[in-house]
Amino acid sequence: MIEKRLLQAIVALACVVPLVTGGTGILSGPNWVHGVGSVPVDLDSHFRYMSGIFFGVGLAFCTCVPDIEAKGERFRMLGAFVVIGGLARLWSLLSAGAPSQGHILGLCMELGVVPCLMAWQAAFARRVRAA
Repeated sequence: MIEKRLLQAIVALACVVPLVTGGTGILSGPNWVHGVGSVPVDLDSHFRYMSGIFFGVGLAFCTCVPDIEAKGERFRMLGAFVVIGGLARLWSLLSAGAPSQGHILGLCMELGVVPCLMAWQAAFARRVRAA
């Protein structure tokens, strides 16, 4: 039971990232990252749309917290979305150069923390089923 609570707490804490950054992106557009007064309207629109998806993924991960041992399929699907986004971010790093520190931390979450949480959730669910 302690492991379940710890996994739930860490996943809930990790949900803060997409909820806060996605929500900020929806409300503020790219200016909070870009730091200038105006950007092209299409960039603003796309940034807010992607921020909305990011926020939605955060909400969807929140639904995995209760009964986390039974939410493996959803957890893996959402995790796959995050990893694919991380691979896209890695491609940007390799092709366009290193982004700011916040984006590097995002890359660490996307290609490090989330896969580890996916593996932990799957292992925990297997142990629960076996018991």
